[in-house]
Amino acid sequence: MELLTIIKAIILGIVEGLTEFAPVSSTGHMIIVDDMWLKSTELFGQYTANTFKVVIQLGSILAVVVIFRNRFIELLGLKRFSRKQLDPVTEEQPQLEKGGHLKLAQVLVGLVPAGMLGVLFNDYIDEHLFSTSTVLIGLVVGAVLMIIADLFGPKKIQTESVDQITYKQALGVGLVQCFSLWPGFSRSGSTISGGVLLGMSHRAAADFTFIMAVPIMAGASLLSLMKNWQYFTMDALPFFIAGFISAFVFALLSMRFFLKLINRIKLLPFAIYRIILAAVVYFVFF
Repeated sequence: MELLTIIKAIILGIVEGLTEFAPVSSTGHMIIVDDMWLKSTELFGQYTANTFKVVIQLGSILAVVVIFRNRFIELLGLKRFSRKQLDPVTEEQPQLEKGGHLKLAQVLVGLVPAGMLGVLFNDYIDEHLFSTSTVLIGLVVGAVLMIIADLFGPKKIQTESVDQITYKQALGVGLVQCFSLWPGFSRSGSTISGGVLLGMSHRAAADFTFIMAVPIMAGASLLSLMKNWQYFTMDALPFFIAGFISAFVFALLSMRFFLKLINRIKLLPFAIYRIILAAVVYFVFF
């Protein structure tokens, strides 16, 4: 495999890692960068290229598992919940939460709506929505939702920590997450917006978003691999590996940075960026 091909995989991995956990749509950015400059479909064909864009998200998933490893161990019942545990991002001891703690059942409740729709419409999404034009729609509409959340969400925060999330909030966030099936809408953008509108702090909504991301992204990647296994060839393997490693490293760095900032900067700056990006790409690409 040529060095230029590996470099393209690394670039796409960087784009995925830097944008997966910011509410700007990693899939949308990868599609735009690929369609406008890298042209991976010309190297391996549409289905292999689309599978690559899904599979390298596994690198980002691994970054979430590394950062929230104690949380996942607790959710699986392998470790007792402790309020004295340090925050995985700030490495400071969090304030004591009221009531219990986040349960696996709450995560599953949040996963069901988008999981069911994803299985039902996966083929349609792969065939019709992986294009720059559809991404631009998702970027703008998703930005509008984020602006609404910041400007019109409840003034009084009811849920400061992920451990205070209710089942009703988990289901509400899960329903809003269905919008993220449209490339460009952004999983984190939709779910954080939904969480804020339901009375959660931006950080609590972000933590819940990233914890939910692991099973749903892993499931999407596995489903894509199973359905497109014939396109996963040994010739393409170095391309996938380079993208995976690149996505993992940059997701690890960007997620910590994002979680430290989200309660301060909120969603509005990201919404403005999305609208500007959509406008620039529209005039350049079309």
